[in-house]
Amino acid sequence: MIAKDILISLRPQQWIKNFFIFAAIIFSQNILNIQLLLKTVLAFVSFCILSSSFYILNDLKDIEEDKRHPLKSKRPLASGRLKKSYAILSFGALGFLSFILAIAVNKYFFFIALFYFLLQVTYSFWLKHIVILDVFVVAAGFLIRVVAGGLAIKVTLSSWLLICTMLLALFLALGKRRHELVLLEGDASDHRPILKEYNPYFLDQLIAVVTASIVLAYCLYTISEETVAKFGTANLLFTVPFVLYGIFRYLYLIHQRHGGGTPETLIIKDKPLLIDIFLWIASAILIIYTR
Repeated sequence: MIAKDILISLRPQQWIKNFFIFAAIIFSQNILNIQLLLKTVLAFVSFCILSSSFYILNDLKDIEEDKRHPLKSKRPLASGRLKKSYAILSFGALGFLSFILAIAVNKYFFFIALFYFLLQVTYSFWLKHIVILDVFVVAAGFLIRVVAGGLAIKVTLSSWLLICTMLLALFLALGKRRHELVLLEGDASDHRPILKEYNPYFLDQLIAVVTASIVLAYCLYTISEETVAKFGTANLLFTVPFVLYGIFRYLYLIHQRHGGGTPETLIIKDKPLLIDIFLWIASAILIIYTR
């Protein structure tokens, strides 16, 4: 039972976020390089373990607030099924293991993992209470994963890739904040104090700005001279419809189905969105690797 509760606290369903690490090897055209692919997989495992350790840390820190949340109150720590001592031990062991794996990748990846660690600690104890900046830090976590993937295989990342990643991450983070407000309504600030600084209308305005920026940035990326010269084709433009559908579908799920609280779960459970992401990845790989 203890092992099961620890596993639940690790939130393996959220490891899908760490697939951002594979962006570097895909868009650098090195996915067929077995040695670099293995390094990327090791980097992925390291980040999965590291991010899981922070889920435990957050549960330890927010245990009283989670008890008042309709969904989070069912978590092992908040419900009392898992003792704090076991959670603390798990956090330390997982953090140590993740850094051992990070060193095995290379020193550059270790430093970005360490930076991610420090950023998450700072977020948990301070930055999560600063309006707007809290969303940027959440989004930065996705950007760091992409950068980490590049450092793991020592390739230079396109500035376009970083811009699109940051905008997409902001889109997901803002959607999550909106879901929390709608779900908790008047009790939102009791669970997460920073939510008193937001309201659905304000978040909808921010989401609208970010949505337009994502579409524009991705379209410009596909037709930029740098992209065409790097991949030897302008056909990446044909992946734009998948991006548009994915964004529109996600907005539909946020506004009509009241989703967005856990983007990774939403993506896995919504078949149309999951199929769209698969088609985008498949078409992008096909275009990039066949000329």
